[in-house]
Amino acid sequence: MNGTQWIIFMLVVQVIHFLGTWKLYVKAGRKPWEAAIPVYNAIVLMKIINRPKWWVLLLFIPIINLLMFPVVWVETMRSFGRNKLGETWAVILSLGFYIYYVNYAMDVTYIQNRSLHPRSAVGEWVSSIVFAIVAATLVHTYFIQPYVIPTGSLERTLRIGDLLFVSKFHYGARAPMTTVAAPMVHDTLPLIGTKSYLNKPQLPYFRLPGFKKIERNEIVVFSWPADTVYRFFRKEKGVKKPIDKKSNYVKRCVGLPGDSLQVINGYVFVNGKQLELPDRAKPQYDYMVYADKGVSSRLLEQIGVIGFQRKFLTAQLSQQQADALSGYAIGYKRAADGQIEIYTNESGIPIEVIRGQRLSLKEETGRARQATLTDDMVSALRKDASIDSVIMVLEPRDKRDINLFPQNSDYPWNNDQMGPIYIPQKGATVALNLKILPLYKKIIREYEGNTISVSGNQIRINGNVADSYTFKQDYYWMMGDNRHHSEDSRSWGYVPENHVVGRPIFIWLSFDNFNDSKGRINKIWNWKPRWDRIFTTVHGDGEPKSYFKYFLIALAAYFVGSYVWQKRKRAKNKE
Repeated sequence: MNGTQWIIFMLVVQVIHFLGTWKLYVKAGRKPWEAAIPVYNAIVLMKIINRPKWWVLLLFIPIINLLMFPVVWVETMRSFGRNKLGETWAVILSLGFYIYYVNYAMDVTYIQNRSLHPRSAVGEWVSSIVFAIVAATLVHTYFIQPYVIPTGSLERTLRIGDLLFVSKFHYGARAPMTTVAAPMVHDTLPLIGTKSYLNKPQLPYFRLPGFKKIERNEIVVFSWPADTVYRFFRKEKGVKKPIDKKSNYVKRCVGLPGDSLQVINGYVFVNGKQLELPDRAKPQYDYMVYADKGVSSRLLEQIGVIGFQRKFLTAQLSQQQADALSGYAIGYKRAADGQIEIYTNESGIPIEVIRGQRLSLKEETGRARQATLTDDMVSALRKDASIDSVIMVLEPRDKRDINLFPQNSDYPWNNDQMGPIYIPQKGATVALNLKILPLYKKIIREYEGNTISVSGNQIRINGNVADSYTFKQDYYWMMGDNRHHSEDSRSWGYVPENHVVGRPIFIWLSFDNFNDSKGRINKIWNWKPRWDRIFTTVHGDGEPKSYFKYFLIALAAYFVGSYVWQKRKRAKNKE
């Protein structure tokens, strides 16, 4: 729905409102025409139902208005004496059209000074719940949204199991484009597992003013541009999603609009200079670690390496023992000598399980092991006398990965060797030919809504021959700090400005053991708090500092202060 269509839609809504309520306006002592003027009719209606004028604002905020409309319908009915439970359900289930019946078929009387206090405890409870949902949805949609890190693409900068608060107001809150959706859920209804929204009608893209622009190296939450996934981890037919209902991703912005970006031997270069990451960034790469006597798992654990595999050998394994190992093993294999190889993640197999099942296991540590390492980890290994060498795993130039952007044989790129590539800026114009087109085809067709056709060497956009294109919005290049284990812009290309959600600002909780050995979310009782990460900021200089103890002190002071104030208030009332 474009701007013109939305204006027409709003005018239709105003006509529907006028036709269904003008007689009620008259019975409330107002003029019929006051029901017809947009915005003004809402202000008058608030006076009629004896509710504050600021409610009008809630009626024009997408998503919030879906919650407020039923409230206003019910309040309108009660202002004319229609208080029965059946009529309340009738106006809600008819999407407000029951008011037409009241307006034309009933001889109702306006109750000017009706009591606004609920008549029962249930009514008071329902009223409180409704406005709690309205307030929470307003905050969630336009100010702060909670978010959890489920994958290791930013490991160790942001850890799996970090629970974040994401600011919507830093870059300016993106107004919802999907107008009919369940509040405070994303694309799927909990428990039911069905879609939580209707694809139509859609609002045009609009962003409230923010107080800062996205800067290079900032961590950003955005709607995954390539998302057509109905349910993750299941092979199903893809679905077309509205922008604001695409899955949320979090990455580091390494390229801004107008930049020229290149990846050389795994490192990012922007405008010809190697990207300097902030000191809190912990980029990781895959390395091969070599040691003549075997690379010790204990050594890798000591320096904090995660994500590496361990291999255990046993001569035999009963079904009972295999069942006991199912929560820890990620694979089994029968070796040529008849032994059973058991593969696990870095946590291995707990000693109590080994003893309880009377397992006879031997860990095999090969002379060469692959591990994902930060620079500090690489330095620690190279200093260890037992390690012979540590070498980064790199794909050579001109070895094409067919799954990477732009998925075209003219660009033999891979995760370690890519570019140079221009990141589009709003208003900038690029020359178009068949060689360049694959880089921007998705932008022109999908993100900016044009048609493209190619005939011979001729490119047509919206039916017209084109040898250049001018971009309608800004684009960004997002990458994970876990360079060899991140699906990012190297896979699906640019992130449009209208896909930007917000800026992570705070880690309010963090848990180890968030995922099990197979990458699934663990049961909550298996989570282990990372106390040093709770209440830490995401951006900033120096090592993150936990403000958890200060929060506890402030919380204790609040409760003590509230108790003292209530005690004094009760004493004063007795006097």
